[in-house]
Amino acid sequence: MAEHVVRAGLPGVALPPGGFDGDAGRVLAPDLARPDAAGPADDPAVERALLLEAQRIARMGSWTLDVRTGQAYLSEGLRSLCGLPARATLTDLLALVHPEDLPVLDDFQVALRARRSSQPLELEVRDDTGQRSYLVRARPEFESGGRVVRVHGTVQDFTRFRALERQLSQDGRLFREAQRVARLGTWEWNTVTGECLWSSMLYELFGVEAGSKITYRDYLQLVHPDDRSWVDQRWQELAGTRRPVECEHRVIRPDGKRRVFRVRGESAGTDSDRGIMIGTAQDVTEQRSTETRMQRSSKRFTDLVAITPVGIALFDDSERLVDANDALCSLLGLDLERLRGMTAEQLTHPDDRDGRRGRESQSFHSGQRVLVTATGKPVYCELNATVSVADDGQRFWLVVFADVTDRRRAAERLRYQATHDELTGLPGRAAVKELLGKLLGGRDYERIALLFCDVDNFKRVNDSLGHDVGDELITALARRLERGLPPSCTVARMSGDEYVIICSDVEEAGGVEALANQVASLLRTAVPVRDQLLRVSACIGAAVPSGPETSGADLLRYADAAMFAAKARGTGRVSIASDKLIASANSQMLLEGQLREAIMNDQLVLHYQPVVGPDGTVLSAEALVRWPHPERGLLYPGDFLPVAEQGDLLGELDRWVLRAAFIEAAEWPQLCGGILGGGVGIAVNLAGLVPGDPEFVDVVSATVAATGIAWDRVVLELVETSLIDLPSRSREAMAELVERGVRFAVDDFGTGYSSLARLKELPAQIIKIDRRFVSGVATDASDFAVARALVDMARAMGRSCVAEGVENATQFHVLRGVGVDAYQGWLLSKPLPAKEFREILKLGPVHIPRGN
Repeated sequence: MAEHVVRAGLPGVALPPGGFDGDAGRVLAPDLARPDAAGPADDPAVERALLLEAQRIARMGSWTLDVRTGQAYLSEGLRSLCGLPARATLTDLLALVHPEDLPVLDDFQVALRARRSSQPLELEVRDDTGQRSYLVRARPEFESGGRVVRVHGTVQDFTRFRALERQLSQDGRLFREAQRVARLGTWEWNTVTGECLWSSMLYELFGVEAGSKITYRDYLQLVHPDDRSWVDQRWQELAGTRRPVECEHRVIRPDGKRRVFRVRGESAGTDSDRGIMIGTAQDVTEQRSTETRMQRSSKRFTDLVAITPVGIALFDDSERLVDANDALCSLLGLDLERLRGMTAEQLTHPDDRDGRRGRESQSFHSGQRVLVTATGKPVYCELNATVSVADDGQRFWLVVFADVTDRRRAAERLRYQATHDELTGLPGRAAVKELLGKLLGGRDYERIALLFCDVDNFKRVNDSLGHDVGDELITALARRLERGLPPSCTVARMSGDEYVIICSDVEEAGGVEALANQVASLLRTAVPVRDQLLRVSACIGAAVPSGPETSGADLLRYADAAMFAAKARGTGRVSIASDKLIASANSQMLLEGQLREAIMNDQLVLHYQPVVGPDGTVLSAEALVRWPHPERGLLYPGDFLPVAEQGDLLGELDRWVLRAAFIEAAEWPQLCGGILGGGVGIAVNLAGLVPGDPEFVDVVSATVAATGIAWDRVVLELVETSLIDLPSRSREAMAELVERGVRFAVDDFGTGYSSLARLKELPAQIIKIDRRFVSGVATDASDFAVARALVDMARAMGRSCVAEGVENATQFHVLRGVGVDAYQGWLLSKPLPAKEFREILKLGPVHIPRGN
């Protein structure tokens, strides 16, 4: 029954108590009349045919049920509509109803049974697929006693009507939603009566109660007073000319809110409705507010571009300048009319233009460019660009030109300062490494030579004549080297009194030995400085690459080692790095790496030598570092401190000694009579970590805090030369630590080529007399006089004296006689490991032998 896809449902009706049997539902007659009624007097066949055609067109059919006999009639139109066979019964018809609609049929049956009126009842049901809808109408027929004897009804396919109804409902909903989203309402105006019809959305937009009567005058009252006159004039033009009108005006709603509306209106269209106008009204307040902000922002942007100090220009896709601000015109020295139409290449300086030829990317939109001014002067600019689109859709580039000429020059100055010596203007350490890297990376590395020069006894010049004189001497020697060496040589200053000469073609200079002798001759001279002649000389160490794998650092090490070898032979000497010397330098490098590892892994140890008072009481102890080397045994400072100095490890070594010494001293017995009467002090000799170091105070403070040692037990020893001519920042660093309780000691005092008058200037509380004066204090009148003078001056200035290197009882007693406050030396104790030194502390005062 594929042709029965569409089926009809029939309402349940008041049926006899026994229901229907198989024959009860048979078709009784082919016409539409009751079973017992006669046909029309005229041609019944014609009438029947017409009626069937009408039912087909209306997509409906009819049925009749005799309640007394249970016999039912289904019209041919109904059977055709529902796809039923000729002998279909009412039961067949009911079987086509959707299961969910069967309860509704039962209710319909009950209603018909209780019906006392011949007015028809209606019911809508679906077929068993749920895809089609049918409208069922039924009218009861009563006998004289009021009992229902027959039921007449129709079944009509209502699917199209329901679909149309749903579409109309959906269209209406979408229309309402569209109005809500667009904030748009519709209106109709009768220009004759003045009455208006508004959509519900329009009531909401104007803030008027929905459904209230609105006239044209009511609408005008809502228009802003300043706009009312011209708005009325526009609408009257619409009424008179019937030409469409569009305008935008302000509205003051009943709640006082001000809004902006865009209103459109035109004639309804037909001549009969000549007085009817229809249109829309849209709330555009937010759009206009946004546009106003954008206009103001655009104006501010335009003003900003005009007054901004950086150049700004617009370029089209072909990189031709379209517009520019005053800053760019001023930067290039050209007015806007001359700039317009110029290409990016024409704006670029010729030098930069030539340098960019052949590159894949020559974009003018980012990076850096060198522009050219009207006078041909180069201007270094940093470019930033973005793509924008004009209102007409044309794309253009907005480019910002930041003048970085001064910044570039400052950067060049900084780079020069970073790579060149400030005093002499010679290339510095960084420039030496860079130049060596370039030369050694080339093919002619065998022609390269490096000379390391160290001025003899320069420290004495600084200490005796002052640093200013030393600076003048260094500068004069630099100029002498520059003037006296061949063009293939580059003179550089590494630090202090050390020069480096890099020769890119040693054969041109006559060989490495001849070049070294020439340099030695240039540095062996008398230099006039401040009305006096300073005779100087220098030791020269020379080296050449040992192979293609030789690096710049290697070459520097080899030349440095050769220079030390020359210095060991005396002043003004020259030494060429040999294979043996290179092997020794490599060994030193290996030792440097091992020392670095030993510091990092706590593989060093400390020995402690006591400093005692006149009665033998241990006042403090000096921490002395030792290195238990796994292959070479116990190494003393003289064995590895030069390695640490060359490897720039002195600072790290000082940090390690500070921490280890403070940790050990924090656990010593708190004996009376310590350095300040509060415990045995701990003295650390510093060589790399000095007051001039920016981290000096922080390192000392952090170490004291981490180890828990008292501030007043800390003594920091510095050599005399490191305390001379201290800058104010260094003095402030020392003073900050002194306020916390730290004491500073001048180690080896009297050996720094300084006058005794400088003793007053030293920011130290303890003076340690050098062992060279102590050794002869009992036998040499000069040494005795120096020792006594030092003690007297120290006492007068509130400082205490410690004698170093006290080896015998006679020295001790002589020094005690002149008033020395404390003593250190093998007479009292040799440096001891930590465990043994603790035993010394437990025994009490050190025994002091009587003198001879």
